[in-house]
Parts: sequence; C-alpha cells; structure tokens
Amino acid sequence: MLRAAGLLSRRGYVAAGATAVGAVTTYAAAHSESAPGLERQAQFWRRLLPISADYWWNVSAYSPKVKLRLFSEGITQDDYYQSDERKQLKNELHERNAPKIYDVMVSLGGLYIKLGQVLSVTVLPIPEVYREYFRRLQSDVPGSECFEGVVKPTIEKELGIESLEEVFDHVEPTPVGAASIGQCHRARLKDSKEDVIVKVQYSEAYWQVPADISAVGDFLKLCVWFEIVDDVSSKASYDEFSRQFLAELDYEQEKRNLQTVYESSIDPSAPYIKRNVVVPRIHEALCSNRVLVMSYLPGPKMEQEVRRQLAYLGIDTKKGVRELVKNGEKDRSVMALSPESASPRSVPSSLVYRFISVDTLFALARWTRAASQWSQGALAKAVLVVPRAVPAGWVGWAAKKEVDILRSRQLDCTSEAVDAILDVHGHQIFSLGLFNADPHPGNIILCPSEDRHKPKIGLIDYGQCKRLEPREQVDIAKLLLSIANDEPDADIARNFRRLGIKTTNDSTEFLAEFGRLMFGSLQPRHLDHGWHRRLHDLDRVTYFPKELSLVYRTALLLRGLAMSLQTNVSIGEAWRSHAEEALRRECRPPETPS
Repeated sequence: MLRAAGLLSRRGYVAAGATAVGAVTTYAAAHSESAPGLERQAQFWRRLLPISADYWWNVSAYSPKVKLRLFSEGITQDDYYQSDERKQLKNELHERNAPKIYDVMVSLGGLYIKLGQVLSVTVLPIPEVYREYFRRLQSDVPGSECFEGVVKPTIEKELGIESLEEVFDHVEPTPVGAASIGQCHRARLKDSKEDVIVKVQYSEAYWQVPADISAVGDFLKLCVWFEIVDDVSSKASYDEFSRQFLAELDYEQEKRNLQTVYESSIDPSAPYIKRNVVVPRIHEALCSNRVLVMSYLPGPKMEQEVRRQLAYLGIDTKKGVRELVKNGEKDRSVMALSPESASPRSVPSSLVYRFISVDTLFALARWTRAASQWSQGALAKAVLVVPRAVPAGWVGWAAKKEVDILRSRQLDCTSEAVDAILDVHGHQIFSLGLFNADPHPGNIILCPSEDRHKPKIGLIDYGQCKRLEPREQVDIAKLLLSIANDEPDADIARNFRRLGIKTTNDSTEFLAEFGRLMFGSLQPRHLDHGWHRRLHDLDRVTYFPKELSLVYRTALLLRGLAMSLQTNVSIGEAWRSHAEEALRRECRPPETPS
C-alpha cells in the first residue's frame, strides 16, 4: 500500500511539474515576442520531463526509492551500479521510453531529427533499442510542409517569379527527402531539361532552431544530473554541434560550401575522379536565402542499399555486427573473471577471442557466408539444369536464390564505396580545409556506374561543413598519425594537449586511450559500457577543442557506416596519406614571388 502510494505520489509530482512548466511557459509565450519558440519548448518539456524522471526514480542512486533500498539492504553504490538487476531494469526502461523519445523527435522535427541521425550511427554506447528507432530518422522522415500552400509560394517568392513554369518544366509535389530544417523536391529545368533538386527551407526554421538548441542543452544538463547520460559524452561536442546547426540555416553559406567542394571534385589532383565520387553542381542564379537548386544525383541512398544487400546475405540488419563483437567480449570476460564458472562450450570460444582480432572475426564471418552462398548457388544451378526432375517448389527456390546471389555480389562494390568515401573525406579535412561534417548514410547516394565493378558515389547535403585553418590541420594530423603509428601513450597525449584539450586530472593514459578510441580501429572493449565507465573514472574532459569535435564526429559516422558492412576500419590508417601530406606542406619553404 505504501509502495503504491509512493508511486502515485511520484507520478503526481511529475505530472504537476510538467503541467506547471506548460502553464508558465504558455503564459510567457502569450506575453512575449518569442511566443512560438517558448511554446515549442513547452511542448518539449511536457513530454520529456516524465521520461527523465522515470529513469531517475528507478535507477539513479540519488533517488529516494533507490537510496532507501541501498540503506535497507546494505548495498554499496558500486555494487548497485554493477548489479545485473539494475542492468535489467535499465533495459526495461529503454524498451518503455525509446518509442516515446522517437515520437517526440518526429513530431517536433528540426534539431531533434538531426540529433537522432547522429546517434543512430555513433559507436558510443547508445542502447540498441534507441539506435534502432533513431535509424528510422535517416531518411524515412515525412516532409512537414504542404507543397501547394507553402513550398510552391516560397520558391516563387524567393526566385522572384510569377509561376514555377517560368523556370521549371515541372516540380514534383512529393518531396524526395526531408531534412531537419527543409525538404527537397525533384524538378526539371525548362531551358536545359536538366533534372535538378530544389531544396526549400521551412518557414518556421528561423525561430525553431534557436529554441531547439536551448531546450536540448538544458535537457542534457538535466540528464547528466539524473545520471541518464554521462557528462563527458554529452558535453564533448554539444557546443560545436549547436554552432554548426545554427550555421545550417544559412543557405548562402551552404551554396558557397557546395561550390568550393564541387570545384575540388573536378580537380584531377583530388581523389574524386580517381575514386568515382561526384557532388552536385550548384545553379547559383536560382539560389536565395531559403532556396537552393542543384544538379540531381540518381540512385538509392547508401543506407537503403546496404540494408538490402545484407538482407540478401541473410544478415540480421536490426542488430548488425555490434552484437557479434559484444558477444565475443562477453565470452572473454567469463574466462578472465571466473574461469571455473565457464561452461565447456564457452572455454574454446573464449580462447579463440583472446587470440583472434576483431578483423579476423569479421573476415571469418564474411568467408563463412560466402561459402554458404557458393554452396547454395551450386545447388540452385543443379536444380535449374534438370527442372523436370525435381519438385516445382524447388525450381522457384532455385530461381530466386540465383537472383539473390547475383545481387549479393554487389556488396563488395559497396565496401569499395566506403574506402572511397573515407579517402575523399580525408582529402577534405587535411587538404581542402573544408569538409562535410554530416556524412550519415542518408547523405550518400549509390549512383548508376558505367563500370559495374566500380561504384559511383554521390555526396549530398553541405549544410554542416567545417573549415579548418592550416595550423589546425597540422595539429590534428599529428594526433592522428601518432595513433596510426601506434606511438607510446606520452606521444599521443602530447599531441592531444597541443590541440588544447583539458581534463580534470591531465591523465596521459586517459588521453592516449581516448585518442585510440577516436581514430584507431574498433576493439571489443570499446563496446563495453564498463570499459567506458573505467575510462571516465580515470579522468574527465572539461574542454574539448572545437576544431576537433566535428572531425571526431565525421570519423564516428564513417566508422559506423563501415561497421554496418562488417569492416573494422582504422580512421588513422584510412587518412594517413592525407595527414602526412599536411605535415609535408608545413615543412615546405614558402614560395617566393618570381
């Protein structure tokens, strides 16, 4: 009875708090010029406060409920945090609240869509149920504006025309993609008959974005206080992320970014042509503060194609490879912590994982599936040779299996595409000094290629670009190369400090491990939340250099893409040649005028 009363009391406090937030903010909105932004923040807090309170009340060591239990049962905080019961409870909370968080992101749109896209591919320890919901935000996000009532008038006003027919043969009313602050429509130019993309900014974006940034910043602080998220991971890139998202409102800047990258892409000395990578060409005369027109790149988005091809191979695309690595690490933990409790079946696998690298495991998994596909393919061919000698159902299976195997062979081309994308982004960061900091799979197109053995990749959406000064390029290159060369902890830490990172204890071991996590190959321990906790107990970041945060984010997104193809890449190795070129440029004497 007391427990039920306490539960009702807790829910009552949460409901009252959410109602009070809504009432106060609604009143302020009605008497303020910033009414739309305040009203939007009220919607956010009314829905998020009960969720954060749910986590805090049930799993935080500072909640009265948990404190009472620890006191009555004589459990220490450390034992409580490591208990299986708490882990199970957190999983239940994730299952209960992930759909609610997803609904909030979709209904509010804007910054929340972008945040979900980033979280869907990060290698940081995001609960898998959240990751699966966030993946839906990559491309399956509906446009939020009516074409006839909003989009069409906006294009006509921004381009200074009476009717769309003056410039376009047609503009498709259904958007081909919906971004966080705008949506894209396919169209055809009237004069040249060229297919183009028309990107239109949402009318409410100018006030929504600042309101969203403020709300998310306050919410992250609340989550840290409630121990829902770790302060290091939440603070590391928030400031730079918010600055970049505000910059995304500037379509004039995006136009200049795209023009710079396009000119680089047609330079024979850059890797684009060699790697068969293309970017859209901007139509400068048809651009404004809220409308961009660029060439259309045909083909499926990379995320869709990778999922389709992995499905042909029989791979569970919901869990991907993350579980494979985690399970291997769990087996190793059984042997390391309690050898006598390990089952006979787990002992051999534990010994294997102790001596075989993640790369070998991935290669073995790919070889096993290839062997399976080959054997099934041979059987399918045999069935089709003598169709009348086998049951009719076998013939249908064999025909479908041949098609599936033929399509699955394209997966090697998709892996080659990842290498090309890594190469191009290394060039952008260390040579061009301007890079796209948002290379999630929804921004990568697999275009039709003349050579079926060599994929053609299209890179789109240049709203979130970052510029680096030559000094910044060199300092980042030194850090990356010290990790790629597997240099001692002291050397990695020194290069990290040169960039200006600040930590509580200035721990050399912490900085070296953090650097390897950023730019080295992924290890099983990196997917273990306990490893991250031990690292965070060793030291804490108090300032993360802004010039490095979006380079790190880009590395995370690209590594997440590679991991979806069971490829364990080292960002340091992938970008080594470009980083070395940045150091060579530093050593060259300045050119003297002739």
